[in-house]
Amino acid sequence: MFVDSVNITIQAGSGGAGAATFYRDTLTMFGGPNGGDGGRGGDVIFIGTNNLDNLVDFHYNQKFKAGDGANGQGGNKTGADGADIIIPVPLGTKIMDEDGKLLCDITKIDQKYLALKGGAGGFGNTHFATASRQTPNFSKTGVKTQPYHVRLELNCIADIGIIGYPNVGKSTLLSVISRARPKIANYQFTTLYPNIGVSQVHGQNLLFADIPGLIEGASDGVGLGIDFLKHIARTRLLLHVIDIAAMEGRDPYHDYEVINQELRKYHADLENKKQIVVLNKIDSATPEQIKAFKTKLGRKVPVYEISALNHTGLQELLDACLQTLNTIPKPAPLIVETVLEQKIDKNQFTVTGGNGEYQVAGPFIDNLIRGVVLDDTESNRYFQRRLVQHGVIAELKNIGLTDGDTIQIAGHFFTYTE
Repeated sequence: MFVDSVNITIQAGSGGAGAATFYRDTLTMFGGPNGGDGGRGGDVIFIGTNNLDNLVDFHYNQKFKAGDGANGQGGNKTGADGADIIIPVPLGTKIMDEDGKLLCDITKIDQKYLALKGGAGGFGNTHFATASRQTPNFSKTGVKTQPYHVRLELNCIADIGIIGYPNVGKSTLLSVISRARPKIANYQFTTLYPNIGVSQVHGQNLLFADIPGLIEGASDGVGLGIDFLKHIARTRLLLHVIDIAAMEGRDPYHDYEVINQELRKYHADLENKKQIVVLNKIDSATPEQIKAFKTKLGRKVPVYEISALNHTGLQELLDACLQTLNTIPKPAPLIVETVLEQKIDKNQFTVTGGNGEYQVAGPFIDNLIRGVVLDDTESNRYFQRRLVQHGVIAELKNIGLTDGDTIQIAGHFFTYTE
């Protein structure tokens, strides 16, 4: 099974809660606060690997969550940090958000992308001790993280793409110039996904990709081509394989024109990629067929005659591939790395409702509620003061809040009293 695009859900670990404890021993009944901080949540990190060649693993496992931070403890003991989750992806994987914005392009082995940062741990009550408040009976909870949906898309990375109609010998060529073992048979779409092979030429490794499914109409969704045309985008050189013996009954030059037309219709950049034309099956072709094709070609496009089946002309072709590649600069990598979380205005809040029932929400409330214990009188007073100072009560009054009305905040219900 070959999968080159998939949607997954990722979530960083939440921060642990701070502790609200006090020092006690046999000689000390009322010691000061000694609550430790909560541990930090784990990060979500993608890493490039050459041990994977497609995204099939993500087809079966689509949810990834890092470890949560542990809660703080007495004795100023900080909770343990949550474990990071490392997600290996094949080289050529693009990571995008729900809107299709590119977040990162994984193109190198061990390249890492920090997608989500773990939530911060909450402060223990030690942080809240002051000269006038020596025994704070509250602490902060850790930051609770949210799941995010991302899309992974694989564009195979190869130096050279092997293109052409089905049954022209692309898979056979790949199998004899590398250690790749693609399925080879005499019917349409024998190759159902890109096969990758490495060939060593004069001490230099060349990475080939056999691109399947290119036929007339591929760029419009006919056959399999629309699924795999994108894999040509990263190649630097194209080997355009032609069945010069016309063993399928098609005109070789017409095949050549059709494939180039499909490249042009899919993306103009593909048409402009440098090509080497490979006339395959010369062991079954006549001199007249070869001459007729070259006459129609009539352009300065490198042409090499081979028989992949009989291993004829392969070394000359590989030498030409190496020489041509050395004249084509490698594309600059996409330097796009964005941490997925959006920057949040921690002072923002919204008030809604009417007819005696109102709701308050937003980052300000989320951050405030983390640092209070509503059952504690002092902490509750602090909570109410902050609502007044930050303008929350004023905004509620602007939309109709009056004495005796109900306000819902972070799952808690309060009765407003003038």
